[in-house]
Amino acid sequence: MAASAQGDLAYRANFAISLLHSLLNLGAGVAGVLALPWSQVSAINGWDRRGLLALLGVYLVVSALRGLGLGPSLDALAGMDGEVWSGRLDFTLLRPVNTQFLASFRQWRLFTLTDLALGLGVIGAALAQPGEALTAGRLLAFVVALAAGMAILYAALLACAALTFWSPGFMFTWLFDGIFQMARYPVGIYPGWLRLALTWIVPVGLMTTVPAQALTGDLAPGLLIASTGLAFGLVLAASVFFRVALRQYASASS
Repeated sequence: MAASAQGDLAYRANFAISLLHSLLNLGAGVAGVLALPWSQVSAINGWDRRGLLALLGVYLVVSALRGLGLGPSLDALAGMDGEVWSGRLDFTLLRPVNTQFLASFRQWRLFTLTDLALGLGVIGAALAQPGEALTAGRLLAFVVALAAGMAILYAALLACAALTFWSPGFMFTWLFDGIFQMARYPVGIYPGWLRLALTWIVPVGLMTTVPAQALTGDLAPGLLIASTGLAFGLVLAASVFFRVALRQYASASS
């Protein structure tokens, strides 16, 4: 993390660019919520302004946590200049540290902390809207749901990284990113078949919608338990898949 910070601070203009990008992303999301005709409708498929702002905040937080460490680290494996293609993964394999751990957390983008702060600010603004006060139980449910969502996200990114060993030049996370964009909206607004797919097949809804429901008090306990169990199973399966894929690696010296 210290080495990553030194690299980022060597180009200080990156901070201004990163902050501008974060503000534009935040502004687009908030404008989308505020542009809805709330004077004519009180909720959309059960989601009011407070819930949508909470969902936007959770989406920004999850995206920031991904961009903070998981995304940069695992993305470094793929692509024409990636470590699998170039053979630089040899240096990771030779170190006396668990390969999956090092591949997942070795690179950090600390400028992403601005995105994290903005996301937490949006969540605070959502909770400041008229509605029931946040209780300790809801806060605990939110923390558990957010942790489960991040675990599911990690499993998806790790699986994409594992596929790189069969096709090193292709960025499989590009495919996932297109689906992850749908997580900025509540899964309840999608058709039934797509709602099912985004909840249990490609569970981006569990990454954002479920934590937002925990904040607003609309989360069923059974769904929280199910998402936590699914997160554990997906991380375990992705870890096994990564170890199997690692056997396909041909080092630069071979």
